[in-house]
Amino acid sequence: MSLVTLLPFIVLIGAMFLMTRSAKKKQQQAVDMRNAMQPGSGIRTIGGMYATVKEVNEDTVLVDAGPGVELLFAKNAIGAVLTDDEYNRIVHGIEHDLKSDSDVVPDDASSLTETDESADAAAASDDKPVDLGKKDETEEQAADVEAEAEPKKTDGDSDAKK
Repeated sequence: MSLVTLLPFIVLIGAMFLMTRSAKKKQQQAVDMRNAMQPGSGIRTIGGMYATVKEVNEDTVLVDAGPGVELLFAKNAIGAVLTDDEYNRIVHGIEHDLKSDSDVVPDDASSLTETDESADAAAASDDKPVDLGKKDETEEQAADVEAEAEPKKTDGDSDAKK
């Protein structure tokens, strides 16, 4: 047989090897993550329920899902072990911001550039209505009358007698 006929089979075997290798890595990471669980850790089950670990056994995990609610799960049913910050953000709505000591950025950027005087002037100008529409017909007629009142220029051809 020639190398050209064996090439597709070699490529398929290589792809299968790489896929099984990555799947084994993911499985090992999941086992390591589940073994790292400790009482007090926040978890998410594969069903999407968030809870706190109370007790870890060999194949099971006892979790606290709320006041007076304790549930027993298989270790394989734990989808993710969450960090404390992530668990508090999702479950309790507590945002932990690393930049909490810095200044708060306002929603309106104009307050970053205005001084007190320009802010007073801007506030005074806000009281006036801004007209972005067309002029009224009376204003247009007045402009036409003013244009007619002005003397017309001629090119030198006049009605004067020759």
